[in-house]
Amino acid sequence: MTNRLAGQASAYLRQHAENPVDWQPYGDDAFAEAARRDVPVFISIGYAACHWCHVMAHESFEDALTARELNDRFVSVKVDREERPDVDSVYMAACQTLGEQGGWPLSVFALPDGRAFYAGTYFPPRPLPGRPSFRQVLDAVWEAWTERRDGLEGQAAALAEGLGGVFSSQLLDLDGGAAPVEPELLSEAVSALVRLEDPEHGGLGRAPKFPPSPVLEFLVRHAAAPAEEGEGGTAAVARGLAGRTLAAMCRSALFDALGGGFARYSVTVDWSLPHYEKMLYDNAQLLRILAHWVRLGGSDEFPADEARAAAALTADWMVRELGLPEGGFASSLDADSERDGRTVEGGYYVWTRAELDAAVRTAGGGDDAARLASLFGLPAGEHAGKAAPLHAGRALGPAERELVERWRGRLLAERSRRTPPARDDKTVAGWNGLAVAALADAAWALDRPELLEAARGAAELLRTVHWDGARLLRVSHAGSAAGIEGLLADYAGCAEGAFALYSATGEERWYTWAEDLLAVATDRFVADGLLSDGPAEEVPDTAGVRAALAGARALDPYDAEAPSGASLLAGALLTHAAYSGSAAHRELAASILGGLQRLVAQSPRVAGWLLAVAQGALAGPLEVAIVGAPGEGRRRLLAEALASPSPGLVVAVGAPSEGEARVPLLAFRQAADDGGALAYVCRDFACRLPVGTPEALRDLIAAGG
Repeated sequence: MTNRLAGQASAYLRQHAENPVDWQPYGDDAFAEAARRDVPVFISIGYAACHWCHVMAHESFEDALTARELNDRFVSVKVDREERPDVDSVYMAACQTLGEQGGWPLSVFALPDGRAFYAGTYFPPRPLPGRPSFRQVLDAVWEAWTERRDGLEGQAAALAEGLGGVFSSQLLDLDGGAAPVEPELLSEAVSALVRLEDPEHGGLGRAPKFPPSPVLEFLVRHAAAPAEEGEGGTAAVARGLAGRTLAAMCRSALFDALGGGFARYSVTVDWSLPHYEKMLYDNAQLLRILAHWVRLGGSDEFPADEARAAAALTADWMVRELGLPEGGFASSLDADSERDGRTVEGGYYVWTRAELDAAVRTAGGGDDAARLASLFGLPAGEHAGKAAPLHAGRALGPAERELVERWRGRLLAERSRRTPPARDDKTVAGWNGLAVAALADAAWALDRPELLEAARGAAELLRTVHWDGARLLRVSHAGSAAGIEGLLADYAGCAEGAFALYSATGEERWYTWAEDLLAVATDRFVADGLLSDGPAEEVPDTAGVRAALAGARALDPYDAEAPSGASLLAGALLTHAAYSGSAAHRELAASILGGLQRLVAQSPRVAGWLLAVAQGALAGPLEVAIVGAPGEGRRRLLAEALASPSPGLVVAVGAPSEGEARVPLLAFRQAADDGGALAYVCRDFACRLPVGTPEALRDLIAAGG
């Protein structure tokens, strides 16, 4: 055998293409090879921006003796968790069921059919207290395989049955109907989230502290909901919690104060030490949330102007640093980069006081160097050589903001001379769908129409490269899609983005594509009245996952770093129903929302996006149809409609129609007698007389139609 990772779409897999380990990508061929050789499978799961994945690779997978043992005794499979989240979720659950905490790198040992029997995370090259070396683990697994195989097979069978029961229990029964979501449930969720708040440093919970992005979208929508749907004052409570959390993150080291964009999480409870990897899914969600916060008008804790500045920097960073030549956006930037001849976490982003001083003084900065160092809290005296990220940890005053803006370009230019972190340039369909939605919303909220071009470029790549008219592929690289069919979150995420882009541009092809995506998604992921994350039928390269779950279908309804596929689908279905009047789509969304109470009872943190969808369902549908020839009049009406923070709002825009229209909400809508654009507002399936001015439209939307 040889290493088979060269040419893979995943940068993480390509990073291991020169290892002496005979790696194979995850798939049916690898398991067939293990069955032919009658050896166990070693499955190593990680991702390109993972620091400890790199450490284990250097220590073990680049070591010739370790590689020889792996090659002689195992079939070794390398998995990018971002490319195959279905594989990662199953084997991570197996690891945790076996008593390990979980995390990445994830190291799993499985039977030749894919059923796991042992798992762990990082294993060092030499034993540490309480942790064996990797080669000790390999020896122990091989000894058990050759001497006590019956026991391993029994353990694998029991584990697969248990996991299958857990995953299948999460499948949503869509045939049982669903009671309407009660406003009290959403108010209770807000109250529960407030109890999780860190009152000193902001955010939810303790360290490590992650951006609670889906939850923030719910809080912003709840804050914007009509008063009767925020009973008990929870709309104001939600606004306060969202503002404090956004302020804490945007003023901290989690946010790149120079170049924009958010790191994956903070190692410390006060947000002062980020884990420096930057992910598309985090930044797409947070950009959209910031845009929605601007539409809402901000709060005393986090003013709209400050949110607008953070959103603009983040949008520019996404386009500049993650934008790909073929359109679309790369998955991530690595946490590690070179500094002083060594590869270290955050090396690209941190500054010593001397480095900052030199960059500013050589450009004639004078006293500004000391002011900036003090503003960003860079240590002086005996600790002056310590490098730290640039952040103030508080709101800046007008003079301080002017100081930073004056020197931003110079500091970015100086930073650009460093070796940048590596980029994982694979394009993931669902995450790019979220990015399209974020850029489409931000273009109007920030008055940055050029962001629509970036959104169009990504959407065009998804529509022409990932989509073949019948199915959506999850991953592409260098303009070529390959690998597995998209998962539920890919179809639904792309539909979410396409609907948002249609609303922002009035270009019907995006509405049509979203409709097509939903048609295929409901056909592929709904079977026998149940919703699952993967296609209902067996497809190539999924046999190992199915075996690991004892043949059970799986659904993970919980939000993780991005919204769950189920919650994204519910939102896209409701949007389509508002545009089309489709009762079937509305009923399917309601069935998915029927699982909300169970999720919230476990923790509202795992149900943020579904809570946001529920908030939209309660507040809507509030439908705005804008018709007229392209021009300033139509643009002004569209700008007014898209400035509304209403969580139940959908906006259609297009030419006048005297009959049926491709977007049903536009059917039979005519312009004014003089040809001027008109806006039609409908609420609860009843429409008002059309209006022709932004002021009149604003009043109608504010009145709920």
